[in-house]
Amino acid sequence: MRLNWFTPLLGVLFIFQSTLWGQEDFPKVMAEEGDGIYSLLRRHGVSPTKHYNNFVKLNAEDLGEDESLILGRHYMLPDTLETKTVETVEEGITYSIFGEDFKKVDKASSRLKNTVYYLISGHGGPDPGAIEKHNGKLIAEDEYAYDVTLRLARELISHGAEVHIIVQDGNDGIRDKRILELDTDETVQSQPIPLDQLERLKQRTKAVNDLYTKNTGKYQRLLVTHVDSRGEGTNIDVFFYHHEKSTNGKRLAESIHQTFLRKYKKFQPNRLYNGTFMERSSLYVVKNTLPAMAYIEIGNIRNKKDQRRILDPDNRQALAKWISEGILLDYESPKEAISK
Repeated sequence: MRLNWFTPLLGVLFIFQSTLWGQEDFPKVMAEEGDGIYSLLRRHGVSPTKHYNNFVKLNAEDLGEDESLILGRHYMLPDTLETKTVETVEEGITYSIFGEDFKKVDKASSRLKNTVYYLISGHGGPDPGAIEKHNGKLIAEDEYAYDVTLRLARELISHGAEVHIIVQDGNDGIRDKRILELDTDETVQSQPIPLDQLERLKQRTKAVNDLYTKNTGKYQRLLVTHVDSRGEGTNIDVFFYHHEKSTNGKRLAESIHQTFLRKYKKFQPNRLYNGTFMERSSLYVVKNTLPAMAYIEIGNIRNKKDQRRILDPDNRQALAKWISEGILLDYESPKEAISK
């Protein structure tokens, strides 16, 4: 009789102990003062872009509110996930648009299931946007807006969203580099981007509106990402536009703005966040696209302080992550809760 209950108990103990042994195979590191997941992974040579979600899954029980690290606590690094199996990591899907190193997207959740997002990165093709020099090398608006857009797309897909990347570059995936080389081979739906500015705007607007019509009845949103260009001395925070008559567009922009406010209070408590969200219906894409949308300016490419935000690949990943969290807030929160 004893054997009847003791044998399954041995099985439970064996499974539990095997789980512990499996977890011990992952190296552990201690969170230091000021550490977030990005800085911790970067300091130990692990790509936050590739492994952020895996890190969260491995360490879920040891994370604080808003996926924060706890000072002095030890965390497992997911640097061997490619050769080990973790029960909570689901089979990923491959998307070549993200490049060889980032093409596999693991499922983080189904929180955005049955949603459709259209992502436009500013400029592209014959129009690089503003061009600036950094340490003797040229940098262009469109390359950095595109990189943030790809990272945002990857985040949204990981939560189950259907994502359409409107401006695409077939040979420029996500790039963990500071200097992103200029090129002019971006396309819209495999078509060359026109030289004329108005024709360029019409092309991407039509691409979004055609897809929106095909997806009638579904939850649909548009995000447009730009890098601003102002005087060299003008330091700006990330800010947002929406259509003046779009309640849902305002709600989306406000949700992302609220997320940035919260993140700044947490990670930069001594620095006031001055980013805004406002109406600006005069912009062609804001005025003429059908889905509710938020138009995002991520920094001033001419300003040295903003360049640090834009050029650092980990900062670009953080921008994409924060924007995605604002999108999740928009989708999941009751309407009356957003502005509180």
